[in-house]
Amino acid sequence: MAVITLAQADKIIDAIIARARELNCRPISVVVVEPGAIVKAFKKEDGSAMLRFEMAMGKAYAALALGRSSSLVRVRTEQRPLFMDFLFKASEDKIFAEGGGRLIRAADGELLGAVGVTGDKEEQDETLAAHGIRAAGLKTDEDCADLTHPVRLTN
Repeated sequence: MAVITLAQADKIIDAIIARARELNCRPISVVVVEPGAIVKAFKKEDGSAMLRFEMAMGKAYAALALGRSSSLVRVRTEQRPLFMDFLFKASEDKIFAEGGGRLIRAADGELLGAVGVTGDKEEQDETLAAHGIRAAGLKTDEDCADLTHPVRLTN
């Protein structure tokens, strides 16, 4: 099983922050985790709110826990609130069901970890996460839709 390297994690984070500055986003916080939600790297821009680590981590955790982007986890929460309430409790409230968490995949589609981005609008956080993954030469689920590793693009 491959895992994300520190150099790759740093590249993802730095690309996200640089793009957020280009787009004049609010202060961004980014976490990259290995499978099992083990933190590999984290950066929080000056001016970010106090709980940004927990939010970014919750988005990355949601993506890993349910095998899909955290924006799809949010949709699942709207579709099946009772089911998701159980998962929130089972995870001890580690899941944050809002866009900005994405799975990170190798070129062959193998899961390497996840990234969680928080600070701006949900859609922007999600877009920034994909940008960082691709800037590091890695793949999102959308990039791997035609590979042998299964990916979730819908619920």
